[in-house]
Amino acid sequence: MEIKELQQQVDHWIKTIGVRYFNELTNLAILTEEVGELARIISRKYGEQSFKNEEEEKNLGDEMADVLWVLICLANQTGVDLEESIRRNIEKKTKRDQDRHKNNKKLSAK
Repeated sequence: MEIKELQQQVDHWIKTIGVRYFNELTNLAILTEEVGELARIISRKYGEQSFKNEEEEKNLGDEMADVLWVLICLANQTGVDLEESIRRNIEKKTKRDQDRHKNNKKLSAK
């Protein structure tokens, strides 16, 4: 699925099932909350913290999808074309970092 199509599907869902978008500040707070839930799973699965019993059933992919969902909502309601934005962002990073990471001794030390 292309990002543009994903933005359209989320918009359709919001307008037909979700009634309307939450305002931008509410969605920013929700995004922060969802990123926190994602961080909790990653810190327990890949970091040094252990899971609490009820947390073990949380799905990493589902939490990532929650983050993406809210980010798409914010993009839709602020008029951001994520597909075009990520294309430009990749170009920017490619120009800026062409040799930066290759020449980083910290990355090649392993």
